Amino acid sequence: MSDTEQKAMQLMAEAEKKLNQSRGFLGSLFGGSNRVEDAVECYTRAGNMFKMAKNWSKAGQAFCEAASLHGKAGSKHDAATNFVDASNCYKKSDPEEAVSCLLKAIEIYTDMGRFTLAAKHHQSIAEMYEGDPNGLPRAIQHYEQAADYFKGEESTSSANKCMLKVAQYSAQLEDYDKAIQIYEQVAASSLDSSLLKYSAKEYFFRAALCHLSVDLLNAQHALEKYAQQYPAFQDSREYKLVKTLCEHLEEQNVEGFTEAVKDYDSISRLDQWYTTILLRIKQEANDNPDLR
Repeated sequence: MSDTEQKAMQLMAEAEKKLNQSRGFLGSLFGGSNRVEDAVECYTRAGNMFKMAKNWSKAGQAFCEAASLHGKAGSKHDAATNFVDASNCYKKSDPEEAVSCLLKAIEIYTDMGRFTLAAKHHQSIAEMYEGDPNGLPRAIQHYEQAADYFKGEESTSSANKCMLKVAQYSAQLEDYDKAIQIYEQVAASSLDSSLLKYSAKEYFFRAALCHLSVDLLNAQHALEKYAQQYPAFQDSREYKLVKTLCEHLEEQNVEGFTEAVKDYDSISRLDQWYTTILLRIKQEANDNPDLR
């Protein structure tokens, strides 16, 4: 154990000693509340020392103790801050405990009416889950909750960013209807802004590919609908690609489908999401007896 950790352990012991003294009869008569404040300071200093020593679990524990004392004393904001501090430490050692601490902070912030802060912490939880394929349903849940709080605070841009994440992961989980609905809503919202108008092309492109993952005819109808909503989309490489893909699928030409994707990718690099969706569409075409 390093000298820093030993000092941190001493501060933890000192905090516990002060708390025991504050609980006694004499403590309640002579400065009990001051002893609690001193204990909080000891826990906070211990947490920072454990951080210096990279003992993340102990640092998280120390900040949780400080948060608990702040909560009992009615210092809600300080309690929430310490829970966030604890979460940042636990992220490096115990992700589930990190989530638990953030949920406690969120509960405090929502009770205080600080919904923007609550939304940001739901976002942080979602980001922790999105790295794990098995955690995507929970990432979606927290992005949706964050978006809901952002909308309530009129933070439309932040809400849309969260909902785009929901659409992205919903499509990955093959919930295409949900992804389509979100992409169409965000695209329509973007068209109302001169600054965001150009980004509508990407959202219509993603929605069209989700349609194509489900049904060829629906994809063709959706593509024309998007062109009516946003005429400039019809001149884009994205529109032309989807239209070409639809034609190749209609003609049972899987090789032509592959070449069209390669041509597009040679100019505009497709990221992992696009690649995954397009490979699924191609696989479906290969597996479908009607396309052989």
